[in-house]
Amino acid sequence: MKVAVIGAGLSGLTSIKSCLDEDLEPTCFESSHDIGGLWRFKETPEPGRANIYQSVVINSSKEIMAFSDFPPPAQLPNNMHHSEVLLYLRLYAQSFKLLQHIQFQTTVVSVRQTLDFAATGQWEVETETRDGQRETRVFDAVIVCTGHFTQPHLPLGDFPGIESFEGNYFHSWDYRSADDMQGKRVVVIGIGNSGGDIAVDISRVAEKVYLSARSGAWVVSRVGEGGLPCDLLGSSRLDMVMEKLFPSWINKMVENRLNKAFDHKLYGLKPSHSFFQQMPVVNDDLPARIISGRVQLKPNVKQFCGSTVVFTDGSVMDKVDVVVFATGYNYSFPFLPSALQAKSGYRLHLFKHVFPPALTRPTLAVVGFIRGFGAVNPLAELQARWATRVFKGLSKLPSEKTMIKDIEKDTENMHQRFACSDRNPIQVDYIPYLDYLAEQVGVRPNLLWLLLTDPRLALNIILGPCTSYQYRLTGPGQWAGARQAILTQWDRVAQPFKTRVVPEPETKPSSRRSTILIFSGAALLCCFYCNKHYPTFFPVTLNILKTKFYHF
Repeated sequence: MKVAVIGAGLSGLTSIKSCLDEDLEPTCFESSHDIGGLWRFKETPEPGRANIYQSVVINSSKEIMAFSDFPPPAQLPNNMHHSEVLLYLRLYAQSFKLLQHIQFQTTVVSVRQTLDFAATGQWEVETETRDGQRETRVFDAVIVCTGHFTQPHLPLGDFPGIESFEGNYFHSWDYRSADDMQGKRVVVIGIGNSGGDIAVDISRVAEKVYLSARSGAWVVSRVGEGGLPCDLLGSSRLDMVMEKLFPSWINKMVENRLNKAFDHKLYGLKPSHSFFQQMPVVNDDLPARIISGRVQLKPNVKQFCGSTVVFTDGSVMDKVDVVVFATGYNYSFPFLPSALQAKSGYRLHLFKHVFPPALTRPTLAVVGFIRGFGAVNPLAELQARWATRVFKGLSKLPSEKTMIKDIEKDTENMHQRFACSDRNPIQVDYIPYLDYLAEQVGVRPNLLWLLLTDPRLALNIILGPCTSYQYRLTGPGQWAGARQAILTQWDRVAQPFKTRVVPEPETKPSSRRSTILIFSGAALLCCFYCNKHYPTFFPVTLNILKTKFYHF
């Protein structure tokens, strides 16, 4: 069975591997000369492709973003620079011999059903090489992995007077570094992750930086309790259960803890939405730049007058040199038939964000067009594993009617739970969505059975961060190293910190064990008392106990 994979970013790479795992024949078409997609830094922006700036560091830690059968090298930092993310993808591609299945500098022009699609499910894929040569080939299935950071959204019509602006303005897609910002007065419009990063980056050299936020944002640091990666704490299955049982309480607890780090209202950052309604801004430096006055928060821009920017609160900034629009992206798949680009609300009309429901044969899938409170790699990987099994007939989809009803229900729930928009069209509950995909593939871990047969592993899965290795413990694609990868993930977290090892005081093992047990018992007593009087104390204590458990 021949499968066309469109795009060689992280979603495309894991889709190629999923095809190979199911004995399918993948051919990946990549319009550029190299793999990596978003994570390949480009000195000059390349139209139609995702771009990043020089200072980008990934928001997800390496264990959370790891592919399920390829733990990252222990020496890599927990939150990697974009060059290290690309290195990890290169190692992944080399390890599983994926490069030989990629045709570089080949753009997909169109994907259309063959005349006998109802009988064969086949697709005609037309491509064009860099030198203009076109070719049409027939494939049994297609996986679309082009992402949604390729079409910058520049809403100039929302900003009266922009045509008269005397300085330079551009979208964050064009931003590379702060090299040209020395001594300038800059306005950054938009407070997503890109807007926050760029404002901080420019503020190190600019005279003034104003960060214009129409609605605020919850800001979290990559550094969690005890200096551990923040996304490894509070991302367990136990945490998921607590959030489901007590959503308002957990949400309030998280917001209180963020406000203890710095008061979001005082800093002008407090949004109208609750924490779990929208992805937070991950930024370690923004509060420090605000407290030092290097970045000043402002409301939305009302209008431009020459080199003057007027904000909706009536304040004015004169002699502005540069405006950066960090206003998100539009998404489109111009090579697909228009019928497959229909929307349900803001999202594509796809069953579980993967399959168009109207196809008589399910031989086209979209992989990686998804967001959740976690890394995209595990999401895309399980989507690809599911898609390839559907292509082979090993996993069945519901009827078209059932899928359409499910899409409508999912869309309604998504719009109720999350602050969705044209620029933020997709968001899912991370672990439940992963578990759904895993169940379709046949790889969801049986926690009750593990508690009976391998309690150490089970407790690591229940109390530890939800890393992708647990979806390789059993079933199709089972990996013999999955158990060890889970049990050693904290060792890989600790490894990059060991650039200067501080000696441990000499204590007898039995004494150390007694100390930990006494500490744990005392902490438990404290947490029961403080939970009654200080509701935000219990989750902090729980995270401390989980950390002690991991290292015990």
